[in-house]
Amino acid sequence: MMFAMHSAQMLQTLEKSLRTSLPESLKVYGTVFHMNQGNPFKLKALVDKWPDFNTVVIRPQTQEMTDDFDHYTNSYQIYSKDPKNSQEFLGSPEVINWKQHLQIQSSQSSLDEVIQNLAASKSSQAKLTQCFLYMMAETIKKLAPSMMDVDKLLTSSGKPKAIDQEMFKLSSLDVTHAAMVNKSWHFGGNERSERFIQRCIQTFPTTCLLGPEGTPVSWCLMDYTGEMRMAGTLPEYRNLGLISYVIYTQTQSLNKLGFPIYSHTDKSNKIMQSLSHRQNHIPMACSWNQWHCVPL
Repeated sequence: MMFAMHSAQMLQTLEKSLRTSLPESLKVYGTVFHMNQGNPFKLKALVDKWPDFNTVVIRPQTQEMTDDFDHYTNSYQIYSKDPKNSQEFLGSPEVINWKQHLQIQSSQSSLDEVIQNLAASKSSQAKLTQCFLYMMAETIKKLAPSMMDVDKLLTSSGKPKAIDQEMFKLSSLDVTHAAMVNKSWHFGGNERSERFIQRCIQTFPTTCLLGPEGTPVSWCLMDYTGEMRMAGTLPEYRNLGLISYVIYTQTQSLNKLGFPIYSHTDKSNKIMQSLSHRQNHIPMACSWNQWHCVPL
C-alpha cells in the first residue's frame, strides 16, 4: 500500500508527527518543513499507511526525474519507525525507481541493511557515506526541548571574530557563482551537480563574502531538505575566519525565518567540527547518511 500526501493539511500533520521523532527524522522533517513553505522543489511525500504511518519517503515528482544518471535530482529522503519492516514499501517501483542512478538520505543508519538488501535485489550497488550530524542549539530548543539540556552544552556566545569589513563585503550568491561552488563541493564537480547548485541558489537563501575584486571568496548555501551545505572558501583566503563569519550570518538569517538549522560534517574534517562546536551546533547521537545507488 502507498498513500500520497495530497493536501496541505496532511503535510502539516506529517510535519508535526515527524517533529516528535527528532533527531532520527531530521532529514525528512527538514524537507517536509520546506514543502509546507511552498514546496519550491516540487517534491511529494509518500507513506505506507495513514495517519499511523510506519515509513515516509520524500521524492521528486516523476516528471522531474527525466535523467536516469542524475542522482542529484533522483534523490529520496527516508524516515521509518520500524526500518526492518520497511523493505516491501521501499521496494515498490512507485516509491523508488531503482533503475536510475539515485541517492537516498536519512538520519537513520539503521536503514543500511534494508537499503543494501534492496539494492542487491534490484541489481543496483549502494555505497554509504556517513557523516556527523549537527543541529543548532536554538533549533533544538524550539523543536525538541526535551531531547537534551542544550544550555549545559553551550561553551560560547557563538559569535565569530570580526572580519575586515573594508576588504570583505557581505552579500548573497548569484546563479553565475554556481561553477565556483561546484568546483569545491566534495559531492560535486560535474555538470549535473552544477545544475543542482544553480537551483539551490535560485530557490533558497545564501550568504557570501565578496573579496577585493567583488567576487565571492567564502560562501554557504542550503538545499531543499533545509540543510546548510556546500560551504567553502577560496584557498588563498582560508585561515582568516571568513567561513565562520559566513556560517554564523547564514544561521542567524535562517533562524529569523523560523527554519530548522542543521548540517553535516565529514568525520575527518576536524576544522569544521571545531567551528560547529564554537557556534553552538550540537552533535546528534544519530548520523547523516547518504546512499549513492548505481544500477549494475
